[in-house]
Amino acid sequence: MSGRLEGKIAIVTGAASGIGKAAVELFRSEGAKVVGSDVSDGADVHADAGSEADVQRLIAETLDVHGRLDVFFANAGISGGLASIAQQSAEDWAEILRVNLIGPFLAIKYAAPVMRDRGGGSIVCTASVAGIRAGAGGAAYSASKAGVISLVQNAAQQFAGSNVRINAICPGLIETGMTKMMYDLAREKGQEARIGELNPLKRGGEPIEIANAALFLASDESSYVNGQALIVDGGLSSSHPYTPRYHIRAE
Repeated sequence: MSGRLEGKIAIVTGAASGIGKAAVELFRSEGAKVVGSDVSDGADVHADAGSEADVQRLIAETLDVHGRLDVFFANAGISGGLASIAQQSAEDWAEILRVNLIGPFLAIKYAAPVMRDRGGGSIVCTASVAGIRAGAGGAAYSASKAGVISLVQNAAQQFAGSNVRINAICPGLIETGMTKMMYDLAREKGQEARIGELNPLKRGGEPIEIANAALFLASDESSYVNGQALIVDGGLSSSHPYTPRYHIRAE
């Protein structure tokens, strides 16, 4: 039986760890030839997702080697910490926006025309539940991810008729390098059970759970999904934060 990405050529940014690494492994297991890129060691190609020259080079090299591009998972991102608006500098904001928002913009700008000319493709961008409403990340990070959600909506409209689908994933709390400090601290204090306690599943997520969502959006199974932000957060964003007064317990 053929894999869900059999014969497809894919690029994944932020591929050295976390969600990106899980996606590279999953995409390959499903039949794709994958070029993984990152600024850290451990990926196939060293490239900065927020650098226009690097993104152009990444796509050009992929085309030179493989002849086409079917999937681009613009996953690379940085957290920028939890400093308040009053504490952060304009330089901090500029760097967070450069990687988290300009990075997906560059992926779309340069990958979509290539895909369009070959009959279509799928671009998936990593946003966040922090981009939906406040309380899930720092202000700069949250603003950048809100921008990604708007970006894919606008891009889907601007590439109408091209058969290039452009969507986002909004992860909730996932154990990655970005959240390692929080997870480590909880474990040191014996509070690991409290991780993810605000969502109905009462746990944090794993990188593979986001990679599975990316696989769906990258594959032909999502052929009628375009301009959407798929939330994968254990149900966190289904409600506003509150203090539970009762729980329905199984008898």
